[in-house]
Amino acid sequence: MGRYILKRLVHGIIVILGVTIIVFVVTRMIGDPVKVMLPLEATLEQRAAFERQLGLDRPIPVQFIEFIFEIARLDFGNSLWQHRPAMEIVFERMPLTIKLTFVGIGLAFLLSIPMGIVAALRPGGMTDRGTVFISLIGLSIPQFWLGLLLIVVFAVKLHWLPTSGAATPPHIILPAITMALPALARMVMMVRSSMIDELNAQYVKTGYAKGIPFFRVVAIHAMRNAALPVVTLCGWEVIRALAGYSVVVETVFAWPGLGLTAIQAIEREDLILLQAIVFTVAITVVLINILMDVIYTIIDPRLKLA
Repeated sequence: MGRYILKRLVHGIIVILGVTIIVFVVTRMIGDPVKVMLPLEATLEQRAAFERQLGLDRPIPVQFIEFIFEIARLDFGNSLWQHRPAMEIVFERMPLTIKLTFVGIGLAFLLSIPMGIVAALRPGGMTDRGTVFISLIGLSIPQFWLGLLLIVVFAVKLHWLPTSGAATPPHIILPAITMALPALARMVMMVRSSMIDELNAQYVKTGYAKGIPFFRVVAIHAMRNAALPVVTLCGWEVIRALAGYSVVVETVFAWPGLGLTAIQAIEREDLILLQAIVFTVAITVVLINILMDVIYTIIDPRLKLA
């Protein structure tokens, strides 16, 4: 186990380095932070002085080498927009994004298990068809439109919940539902499909023949064997949310997490803050992938970590 985790960490470092190189190159191609930060009437001398201050006047290879050494110290420098350490901003906003992601995906996971099992017990029945119909709706609705719809109904019309921010526990309800619905639709279909396969397996029929209680056969034996693809999808949904979908939800609800911060950094061409955000997300994705592999062996000890 330890050797495998070490091997995956080495692979993860390679992935992070590749992501870092791509971000370094792209961020220097898409914008001019000097133009954004200085007023329009700034002289050429002022622009040159500001470029020297940011280190953008040096050759690209020199900038990259300095950038790698800064990453090793987790020191990206000060944000061009907020004028404070970029990693300080990331560490301040990251918990809110993690909280939203795990509440939303956790809600989807908890609801998908019973819904998928009930649908799988009678394939083609009314419950099954209703579950499939709900899943198709969840997959078809764009997240930004769903978020706006929830705001109009529950915040504007009914005045039950706040529209934006993260000040109190009720603020997370609408963003979490918006995050959860598409993931719930995918997970329900995965649970349903996996459970249909397992319930038709020979060991389930043998368990019924031996008089093992129905609940134990379905909820323990069949669900345990069907759990691997479901856990895989759940981990993928978490990665998806952290690496992209949280941006949509956080922007709609003005949730002050990393996603909204990334959009604001792009708008202001804050290359330093954007690099810090991407680097942090890349590390998080690598660690989640390793964690998922370890969870596989806990669910099914027959799997060997090679």
